[in-house]
Amino acid sequence: MWLNNILETIGNTPLIKINKITRHLPCTVLAKVEYFNPGNSIKDRMALKMLEVAEQEGKIKPGGTIIEGTSGNTGMGLALAAVVKGYKCIFTTTDKQSKEKADILRALGAEVIVCPTNVEPEDPRSYYSVSKRLSTEVPNSWYVNQYDNLANRQAHYEQTGPEIWKQTEGKITHLVVAAGTGGTIVGTGKYLKEKNPNIKVWAIDSYGSLLKKYFDTGEIDQNEVYPYISEGFGEDFVPENYDMSVIDAFEKVTDKDGAVMTRKLAKDEGLFCGYSAGSCMQGLLQLSSQLKKDDVVVLIFHDHGSRYVGKIYNDEWMLERGFLDVKSFKDIVGGRGRKKLITLNKDDVAMKAIELMKQYDIENVPVMDGFENIGAISAGGLFSKVLENAEVKDYKVSQIMEKPYPEVPFDTPVERLGTYINKENGAVLSRDESGEYHILTKYDIIQSLTK
Repeated sequence: MWLNNILETIGNTPLIKINKITRHLPCTVLAKVEYFNPGNSIKDRMALKMLEVAEQEGKIKPGGTIIEGTSGNTGMGLALAAVVKGYKCIFTTTDKQSKEKADILRALGAEVIVCPTNVEPEDPRSYYSVSKRLSTEVPNSWYVNQYDNLANRQAHYEQTGPEIWKQTEGKITHLVVAAGTGGTIVGTGKYLKEKNPNIKVWAIDSYGSLLKKYFDTGEIDQNEVYPYISEGFGEDFVPENYDMSVIDAFEKVTDKDGAVMTRKLAKDEGLFCGYSAGSCMQGLLQLSSQLKKDDVVVLIFHDHGSRYVGKIYNDEWMLERGFLDVKSFKDIVGGRGRKKLITLNKDDVAMKAIELMKQYDIENVPVMDGFENIGAISAGGLFSKVLENAEVKDYKVSQIMEKPYPEVPFDTPVERLGTYINKENGAVLSRDESGEYHILTKYDIIQSLTK
């Protein structure tokens, strides 16, 4: 049996158990992995629903133009629907969103306009304002307004909530969602609470968003708002999709903690997700003291990691923002205790190298000429030479030495040392502040990264 078009693949995404990251928790933790939707995000659900409702209400006519402000994922869902149904798309987005998101939208034929992030929603330059203005200027256009369009939360009330209830056989006790427009958490939470009012609904917010403060106090405090890096959740206003009575708690997660946890989900669980998934997972861990043995927690993992390969999955991007707890050559030397560097002189005989390796249990010995690093003797290289000619043990070191080990600055991050150490190079050297040489081997680096 075949499907009529790509839109019929939306929904019925899997519920996958989290194992390693949550092994210290007393309960069962499951992820509703939404990147199995055709547009690789949960937004496919509400994008199609909002368009279908607009068609029913006559808000868009054949050949019309869909206009929306989007962080990328809603746009993807709308663009897919537009391709199938024959509409054009114009999307506005912010300059904090990943380039990959805009490129994907353009690949589906959409026009994408990038707007500044650090402006008020009412500012004429904001992506909210630009999309609203375009909807008044472009003939036969429909302004989606996912924030205040209640078909957004209706999609999750009709689809996401029932799927989770069925998949957990009604055993779910907690729903955890990184909250943005409010559609997912309110629609899903409302359905689940109608089934069991004891289910707890926890919203994850970002520092720089005003949602938690509004939930706690009912006050819209613009002093809470400032630029943040986390993508796809948090807001600088309160969308109409919110019904705060459905939500039991808000928890904020830092940009760094969310990014680091997103990468951890990929490495530990094989779940290559987007930024909000890591923040959602981190938020649950911050609230984990409230969990009990028989609890069944469901996290919503909104989208796929392919949207973020230039950001959170890029070491340089993470390093620039201080999101990686990087160790350096200096840190490793300090952590293991400073040891005297064992060296050879170019006029020493090879037998001395063998004796030093045996005495100090080492495999890499630099060859020095005064204070100059001129060569190296490695156990592997020496072994090969002795096998070929046993007399090598009596040769001068200068006759059999290999290339000198590379020298790097003392503050070189561990992650970059791997570019210097390879089959030919078993170690790397560096001088400390006093000019004294230190050596790191493959074993030293492996130890530092697995502590």
